[in-house]
Amino acid sequence: MADNDDIPFNRDFALKPGVVEQVRPGVRRVLCDNPSPFTFTGTVSYIVGTGKVAIIDPGPDDAAHAAALLDAVRGETVTHILVTHTHRDHSPNTARIKAATGATVYAEGAHRASRPRYESEKHNPESGADRDFKPDIEVKHGDTVEGAGWALEAVATPGHTANHLAFAWAARKINFVGDHVMGWSTSIVAPPDGSMIDYMASLDTLAKRDEDLYFSGHGPEIPDARRYVRFLTRHRQAREASILHRLAKGETDIPTMVRAIYIGIDPRLTNAAGYSVLAHLEDLVGRGVVATEGDPVIGGSYRLV
Repeated sequence: MADNDDIPFNRDFALKPGVVEQVRPGVRRVLCDNPSPFTFTGTVSYIVGTGKVAIIDPGPDDAAHAAALLDAVRGETVTHILVTHTHRDHSPNTARIKAATGATVYAEGAHRASRPRYESEKHNPESGADRDFKPDIEVKHGDTVEGAGWALEAVATPGHTANHLAFAWAARKINFVGDHVMGWSTSIVAPPDGSMIDYMASLDTLAKRDEDLYFSGHGPEIPDARRYVRFLTRHRQAREASILHRLAKGETDIPTMVRAIYIGIDPRLTNAAGYSVLAHLEDLVGRGVVATEGDPVIGGSYRLV
């Protein structure tokens, strides 16, 4: 979700759905035809290696995209399927690819929220979560998944979801970062699925690593990636400052803050912007900077302490 000009976004992404494109030696990508305000031109799946390969993020429940991926690896063997996180635009096609190839599925684990739901939230299910997904092998931070000529290190990057992983090909200084970092837009962090506290910590984790080329779940690759991560960190800090500036004028609710902060936002993203503000407010309430009656929820009223 894009809402600020302080980040050098790149929306130049000419890849067409179903076309396999080699972007680096041992790295191919295929775009799914599922464009939206949240997915940009669609979900990007990656093929790592040659001959015996891994597929990263098979994408949504989409038979045409599964067929395109399988066509891209015709004559090769898919040995591994890696999933960065369990949103419905990334993991559901795993079942199709596994059925066709017999590959082993690796991920952090089943979908879970970043925190327990508050009572007032329990009537509002997460429509974007793939609750049917379960990996064959659960991997944790620092684990390495190896194949023929490649090795990918799991990097825990919770925030967008609790179970989000990046997969770093350290020898190539490449990182497949899922939806944690995207070149076309900022990522949505929507509680209770996501956590701003976790998200900021994960940005710091990435900034301290050596990989400097990112391939993300949507949009183009990100060169000079560590510098870009610093842009994202400053952007989130500026968003927090904007929230505090608005609260300095008096107690208010999230829709009022969204109108004040997200000038000219696409109306289809207003709800997501509200949850992004909530993610910041959760963090601020936890730090004792902001107060609210009861739990920090989307319908709450907030004030400075």
